[in-house]
Amino acid sequence: MTDINDTGAQRYPHLFSGVRIDSLELANRCAVAPMTRTSAAADGIVTDQIASYYGRYARGGFGLIITEGTYTDTRYSQGYYQQPGIATDAQAAAWRPVVDAVHAAGGAIVAQLMHGGAQSQYNAYVDENAAPIARAPYGTTATIYHGNDEPYATPKAMTGTDIIEMIDGFVASAKNAMQAGFDGVELHAANGYLLDEFITDYFNTRDDEYGGALGNRLRVIRQVITAVRDAVGTEFCVGIRLSQIKVTDSDHRWASAEDAATIFSTVAAAGVSYIHVTGAGATEPAFSADGPSLAELAHEHGQVAVITNGGLHDVDAAEAQLASGGAHVVALGRGALVNADWPARMAQGRGQIDFDHEMLQPLATLDNQAQWEAARDDIFEPLDTHSA
Repeated sequence: MTDINDTGAQRYPHLFSGVRIDSLELANRCAVAPMTRTSAAADGIVTDQIASYYGRYARGGFGLIITEGTYTDTRYSQGYYQQPGIATDAQAAAWRPVVDAVHAAGGAIVAQLMHGGAQSQYNAYVDENAAPIARAPYGTTATIYHGNDEPYATPKAMTGTDIIEMIDGFVASAKNAMQAGFDGVELHAANGYLLDEFITDYFNTRDDEYGGALGNRLRVIRQVITAVRDAVGTEFCVGIRLSQIKVTDSDHRWASAEDAATIFSTVAAAGVSYIHVTGAGATEPAFSADGPSLAELAHEHGQVAVITNGGLHDVDAAEAQLASGGAHVVALGRGALVNADWPARMAQGRGQIDFDHEMLQPLATLDNQAQWEAARDDIFEPLDTHSA
């Protein structure tokens, strides 16, 4: 990766400079955003194909890889069929070859910890979903993630005991990630999954200490962050991902910039190493035509490192984000899917491949991506096709 960084620094000095985020040492500011792939075995065990998938991002020059959301317990957290888990000893151990593949190529890797909440569309362990209140999400389940395009089930309202057990699941999974050799964990509090549901006004109308005013709606997230930080100590990276939009509600926005300030300052005070913002307002004005972006608000009010995601496969836009000081790392999603060597391409002044929705059809799995790649001759290190 040294040659890539040296060459890239001549073109994009911010993008190809190193950065330290608490204990996380990154060779450059290029990150792979978490993306749902539903390609693990049915029991949540990751495969050799998944190790190859994540390893090639590091071989392509990405300094940081953030995994897809991994479920955190064997109760209510699973969100998708063939979603990888990190809840059991066997699931955690299976991640070791993935971590080793990334480290061998000079990259760092963070495990995203996710509880599906009301947006869960498959769970092998229980027959119902759990959420802050008994309210079904908008829309229908996603067919590209093995859904059936039918309305989401109405979840049960979580009891106090459910909340305690959910927090315990995040803690145990964070410890499992440490044991598997990950460089950190990212708490998924974005896109309408459980932790985000607790923040959201219409999805959290509880009348106990976890509902009502924004400060109360943030209580669960504070408790998760604090418990995880206490479990892993200060020498392990603990990030959090936040968004205004949801998988099932792309129009949702927080009430105001003041609420954003409260959210960012609260999670930072609880002990996160970084804040990762995505979706509406992440890189453009968040609440007015000429106001700050979510990334800039996170930087101002969180006073911790900021990762931003959204349309940053445009390398000039990525460099500008970093040069402005509003973000410390840029994360690519769709741009990385088709350009696993995006950092190397940008460093060397080569063009990039445009994202094609066909690579995710009929399912957004690694097998379907491999089949799409096999028909091209410009893909860096094509994936092998081998189903779990």
